[in-house]
Amino acid sequence: MRRSLLFTMLLTAFILTSYALASSAETKPMSIRRIEWWKTKLDSGTYESAGVFDVNNDGKLDIVCGTSWYEAPNWTKHKICDLAPQGEYYDDFSTIPMDINGDGYMDFVTGGFWGNTLYWRENPKGQPVEWTTHSIEKVGSIETTRAWDVDGDGEVEFVPNTPGGPIRIFKLIRDKAGKGTGQFKKYQITTVSQGHGLGFGDLMGNGKGCFINNSGWWEPLGDPLTGEYKFHADFSFGSASVPILVEDVNNDGVNEIIVGQAHGYGLDYYTQKMDGDKRVWTKHPIDPFFSQYHEMQWVDIDGDGRGELVTGNRYRAHNGHELGETDICGLFYFKWNGESFTKVVIDYGKVPGHSGTGIFMQIADLDGDGRLDVVAPGKQGLYIFKNLGTEQVGAK
Repeated sequence: MRRSLLFTMLLTAFILTSYALASSAETKPMSIRRIEWWKTKLDSGTYESAGVFDVNNDGKLDIVCGTSWYEAPNWTKHKICDLAPQGEYYDDFSTIPMDINGDGYMDFVTGGFWGNTLYWRENPKGQPVEWTTHSIEKVGSIETTRAWDVDGDGEVEFVPNTPGGPIRIFKLIRDKAGKGTGQFKKYQITTVSQGHGLGFGDLMGNGKGCFINNSGWWEPLGDPLTGEYKFHADFSFGSASVPILVEDVNNDGVNEIIVGQAHGYGLDYYTQKMDGDKRVWTKHPIDPFFSQYHEMQWVDIDGDGRGELVTGNRYRAHNGHELGETDICGLFYFKWNGESFTKVVIDYGKVPGHSGTGIFMQIADLDGDGRLDVVAPGKQGLYIFKNLGTEQVGAK
């Protein structure tokens, strides 16, 4: 039975990975732009979060992951701090950069499942010494943290996904000159537990951001930080990804929802339409044959001016205790082809030697060549996928 399942999965992955060209009545045929990648394993450390930002203010993007930062362009390794292992995990499930104390150097926000605390780590002004860790607040077990501009002021706030706790927003307090003070103001917008999975975006098409979890979405009725929210129990997503994405995937002018199964099989998008005053959602499979779709981003990875879904599996998300947690890793991008998604492989294969996404990957132009690269951490190690450009397949 296991062999049959594996054969079916591999066959399906092969079919989905073929560079098909499709069209619809509403959309002209699109070319599939196959990207060439140069893969580098930067470190064998099993930390699951990575950030990309200029640590030492030399104008080059560095990589921050776990206990270390890697100085560009040669990726010289420097220590940040010690992290105690928690079985196969470390208590470090995000790496979100921001100059928090206003000294002109980028710090970062993190937190994890065991420390129950949202932290920020203070950059020692790019010097090769250890960083100081500051507590923001004890919030409960953190699945991961995301940064969204909730109030629309052009600056992100920090929103941890705490499955057993409510949605809380942490906004950096700035002084009169606009510099960070190292302090945060907390806003709590729900009283019920979030569950596993969290997203944010304009679901209604009115410019107002809504929060989405695995069982529904919260509509803002007033001020997005201090006002009330109305809950719509529209979904049953299971153990949903963090993030849940809100994007116009099919270019019809209406945003869809993209959600992965973080601890099981499946990756789907949901279209919406109004039936009177009720919003009706329809599920469309993207990839039902791969598991642990925990982290994902919507970016223009191939440089054609349209967004693509970049995702993959979080290797050994629950340490091998779930269906689909094998020694196979996958990192992909999904290209809208006019009527569905085409799955394109960035990396796929057994560990060691191949990579998934971890719980918090980064996509950035590391070397300034105008192409987006992928920095993928995880229990399989820390990898860089340098984007070498595209080879066009099919008609424009």
